[in-house]
Amino acid sequence: RTLDLTILVLLSPVMLPVGFIVAAVIKLGSPGPVLFVQERRGYQGRPFRLYKFRTMRTGAETRDHEDYVRNLISSAEPTRMLDEVDSRIVPFGGMLRASGLDELPQLLNVLRREMSLVGPRPVLPLEYEHYSPAQMRKFSCLPGLTGLWQVSGKNKTTFSQMVALDIEYAEKKSLRLDLQILLRTPGVLIRQLMEQASLRRAR
Repeated sequence: RTLDLTILVLLSPVMLPVGFIVAAVIKLGSPGPVLFVQERRGYQGRPFRLYKFRTMRTGAETRDHEDYVRNLISSAEPTRMLDEVDSRIVPFGGMLRASGLDELPQLLNVLRREMSLVGPRPVLPLEYEHYSPAQMRKFSCLPGLTGLWQVSGKNKTTFSQMVALDIEYAEKKSLRLDLQILLRTPGVLIRQLMEQASLRRAR
């Protein structure tokens, strides 16, 4: 918690203006609310309301994503981003996702002690129902905005590899590991942005 609060205080002069700019871009580019709120499972499987900047059109069908998650759990396919070919994404939504700026409102979740800056990925309720007793170990710490999975391949890993990385973090959690992950995160986001730009040019 001390690390979270220290970084939030240091970055708030930058993050607040950036957040307002992102909100304006979403509001001007697509009718509807700026924020997207969704139930997730976090520490010890407890439900909480996760906040994100809305990157999909209002009223967009979520069934495709839910079906994708169900299939991913039992497959050996990499956890690719659906917005590579998703027409429901609002203008600049793909860039916001690739840069991680869509997750800035989760700083509210951090302040509410529902999340940390670093931790395992928070999961959807339907995903939580499919976890085995051994996999439940990932819920022994707060979920995070970034984590070991995000800086270890992310969309190139399978579901089981993703869960294994989350469990590894939960079991090895330390201040040193958190700092290492935080320092690696900007480089990962830059690569994601470059990959997003390459996909757009290839279309």
